Amino acid sequence: MLDSSAPTAAARVWRVGALCRAIADALDARFNPITVEGEISGFSRAASGHCYLTLKDESGQLRCAMFRRAASSLDFAPKDGDKVEVRGRLSVYEARGELQLVVDSMRRAGQGTLLEEFFKLKLRLEQEGLFDSARKRTLPVMPRTIGLVTSLGAAALHDVLTALQRRVPHISVVLAPASVQGAGAPAEINRALESLYALSPGPDVILLVRGGGAMEDLWAFNDEGLARTMARSPVPVISGVGHETDFTIADFVADLRAPTPTAAAELASQSTQFWRDRTEQWAARLNDIVFAHLDRQAQRLDLAASRLGRPSAMAQQQRLRLASVQQRLTHGLQMAVQRDRVRWERMLGKLTPAVQRSRDTAQRRVDIAGLKLSMLDPSLVLQRGYAWLTTEDGKTLTQGAQAQPGEHLTATLADGKLGLVVHGRQSN
Repeated sequence: MLDSSAPTAAARVWRVGALCRAIADALDARFNPITVEGEISGFSRAASGHCYLTLKDESGQLRCAMFRRAASSLDFAPKDGDKVEVRGRLSVYEARGELQLVVDSMRRAGQGTLLEEFFKLKLRLEQEGLFDSARKRTLPVMPRTIGLVTSLGAAALHDVLTALQRRVPHISVVLAPASVQGAGAPAEINRALESLYALSPGPDVILLVRGGGAMEDLWAFNDEGLARTMARSPVPVISGVGHETDFTIADFVADLRAPTPTAAAELASQSTQFWRDRTEQWAARLNDIVFAHLDRQAQRLDLAASRLGRPSAMAQQQRLRLASVQQRLTHGLQMAVQRDRVRWERMLGKLTPAVQRSRDTAQRRVDIAGLKLSMLDPSLVLQRGYAWLTTEDGKTLTQGAQAQPGEHLTATLADGKLGLVVHGRQSN
C-alpha cells in the first residue's frame, strides 16, 4: 500500500525563502503598482524616518511600510483613524513571511474626487469670465477702512490684526466673523461678505483670510456661491487663504491673491513710514521751489532798484509798481503755502516743520526787499534839503542851462512847493 503523504518523484520541494520570492514576483506581476484605500491603525514613525502602519477596513487589514524618502513628501501628519489612499507595491517581507505594501505616496481619502470637482468648477467659472484680469480692480492707495472676514478663533485673525496695527494703526478695521471650515462655512462667509457690502460707508478693501490646512479644511473656499458673492463685491477683495502652495476658487475670483493672511494685510496697507518718507520728499521739493521763486523775485526787485535815478515821475511809478509786485508776491506765497498746508494736514494731520520754516524765511526775505525799496523813495532825498525844479509845463530841470532868465519855475520841497522866477544863471 502506497503512503499518500510521501512526496512523489515529480513533486518540487520549495525552500521557504525561494517560495517567498516567487510569491513576491507573482504579486508584482499581477497587482503592482496598486492603490489601496483604508483606515490607518497602529501608525508609528521610527527614528530612521521610516513609517509603519496597518491599513484596515471592515473585512481585512494590510501591513504597510513607508520609507523615509516617501514619508518626507507628506503634506499632512497621518494618525490612527485617518482614512487615506496609498499608492505603492505589494511584496512579501521574507524575514517574517508576511504580505506588506511598500507605500510610495499617501493622501487623504476622497481627494481625487475633490480635485475633480475643483477643476470642473474652475473651468466653468473661468469660461464665464469670473477670473478675467480685466475685471480685477486696483487696490486703494490709502484705504480709510479695511473689512476682514475670518474666524474669531483663527490664528489668521491675530496675524492680520498684528500686521495692520504695526503698519497702519490709524486705519479702522471692521470684522465680519464667519466659520472658515465645515459644511456650514460657505453660507457663513457669504453672509459676512454681504454684511460688509451693506455698510454705508463701507470698507475700501476686504480681506478674506484663513490659515493653512488640507484640501478638505480649505474646501469652503471652493464653493460656487462664495465665488459669485465675491464677484459682486463693490470694493476690491484680497484672498489670503492657506499657505503659498494652496490654491482655491476664491483665490482666482479675488482681485488679488496673497500667499498668506499676513501678506494680505501688508498688501492692503502702505506703512506710515512710507508716507512719512514721501512727505519729507514733497516738503524738500516745495522748499526748493519756494526759494527759487523768491530768488527770481529778488532779482527783479534789484533790477528795478538799479534803474531808479534822480527823483522823477518815473521813479514814483516804479515805486508803485514794485509795491504792487511785492503785495502780489506776498499774497501768492501765502496762498500757495496755505494750499500745501491743507494738503499735508489732510494726509498726515499736520504740516511738516520744513514747510513752516520755508514760509517764515520767505516772509523775512520779502520784508527785507520792501525795506530796501522804501529807502529809494524820492521824498527822503527832498527831506535832506534838496529841491525838485519843474517848468510851467511840468518838465523837470536837471541842468542850469535848461532855464531862461525871466522864466517861472516851481520848486518842490519836502513840505510843499515854491514859485520861482529866474533872474540869471551862473555856471560851475
